[in-house]
Amino acid sequence: MPAGGFVPRKGKEYPGNLTPFVTVTCVVAAMGGLIFGYDIGISGGVTTMAPFLKKFFPSVYRKEQADSSTNQYCKFDSQKLTMFTSSLYLAALIASLMASLVTRKLGRKLSMLLGGILFFAGAIINAAAQDVAMLIVGRMLLGFGVGFANQSVPLYLSEMAPYRYRGALNIGFQLSITIGILVANVLNYFFPRGAMVPAAIITVGALFLPDTPNSLIERGNHEEAEAKLKRIRGVDDVQEELNDLVAASEASKLVEHPWRNLLQRKYRPHLTMAIAIPFFQQLTGINVIMFYAPVLFKTIGFGSDASLMSAVITGCVNVAATLVSIYGVDRWGRRFLFLEGGTQMLICQIIIAVCIGVKFGIHGDPGDLPKWYAIVVVLFICIYVAAFAWSWGPLGWLVPSEIFPLEIRSAAQSINVSVNMLFTFAVAQVFLTMLCHLKFGLFLFFAAFVVLMSFFVFFLLPETKGIPIEEMNVVWKNHPFWGRFFPDDDLPPAAAVELGKNGYAVKSAF
Repeated sequence: MPAGGFVPRKGKEYPGNLTPFVTVTCVVAAMGGLIFGYDIGISGGVTTMAPFLKKFFPSVYRKEQADSSTNQYCKFDSQKLTMFTSSLYLAALIASLMASLVTRKLGRKLSMLLGGILFFAGAIINAAAQDVAMLIVGRMLLGFGVGFANQSVPLYLSEMAPYRYRGALNIGFQLSITIGILVANVLNYFFPRGAMVPAAIITVGALFLPDTPNSLIERGNHEEAEAKLKRIRGVDDVQEELNDLVAASEASKLVEHPWRNLLQRKYRPHLTMAIAIPFFQQLTGINVIMFYAPVLFKTIGFGSDASLMSAVITGCVNVAATLVSIYGVDRWGRRFLFLEGGTQMLICQIIIAVCIGVKFGIHGDPGDLPKWYAIVVVLFICIYVAAFAWSWGPLGWLVPSEIFPLEIRSAAQSINVSVNMLFTFAVAQVFLTMLCHLKFGLFLFFAAFVVLMSFFVFFLLPETKGIPIEEMNVVWKNHPFWGRFFPDDDLPPAAAVELGKNGYAVKSAF
């Protein structure tokens, strides 16, 4: 086993089943990802629509309509256009910080409901927009909705799911994101008010969802939490898990300032992961594909219809590969998928850079682009998308949501979402300018980060497969690097057993 790899042995095993109730609940909650995915897909599509560009961004429209021999790398370079796309993620960053308080004090369910309402309002404004200012106001409301949903949904799923199936059920959030992207790509040119549909789904769904036992206990509703836990697990014998949840809640109440406590030495591993994982997720380069798939394909020589079809193809690959992750995450583990996906993405990025570089050179004039050549580029882009969709895509949301102790969970998840949105904003804002200046080297730029993040996972990320969420601190304690930050007297209540004996064994190359 590589350095940092952990194998759960016997450990603590709470009784419980994968009940129809918890399955349906998690599926409905995971649909919160639809609004995020739909927006990612719709953003790329509208930025290549001639009527949209002509009305709101006439300078880009004129450049786009220019002779095809012009520099293909730079034809969509417009700070105003990228601000339209990236303003949502700046708003989501701000909202995710506010959502922490709502999620902690009022529950995960209410936070999801607010996210749906805000997104719905933004969709209405964008559908009625008459100028760029109105577009950006609508986008920012969409961003507030995304911020609340992305902060609360992964936490909700990790807390509701039985620990044996936590990975698969949590990745339902990423599956919804990929479905949202695909649906947006299909409907981009036919249904401009479609954003209201995913907003309505999460808003109505949140009205009927139960709150998690963790959240109920955190707000003092112990009897309701016990009844809810019995229904979720499908068994009456929930006392051991309930006791651990109560003990974790009592410990969390001693924390007056969760944001300040994140800076404590014992939370160094959690804070590092809350920052590094979303940072690396956005620097994989996936947004080069998903934000601007139609733009990118049009840039490398596809016509309007062909670029839309190519975006739909990558959307289908994205959904299918996420299903692979749902199947394998609780079987193969998080680390395996992270490392395999990183290797596959690296190879594809190098090949794509070479293909585009050979044909487009540094001047951006491809001449006649053979059909087979374009197919090769699309093929490797699809292989790259598949790698992301079963590794850094879903795991970037799953792993942070399952590793935080209750006392810092809402605050740490807000850090996770904020960093994600910050770098999503940054990539969206500078991508077209970077494409114009770095040209095919842009893919090599992101490939370098794939190498860096793979080393990070190999040496610093422990395996969290099959570990109960309230027992997660044992994993950090046993890690050859992170263990030095974690005091022995601060293990979770159930970890009073001897480490390594009926607990968790570590196998390390250190």
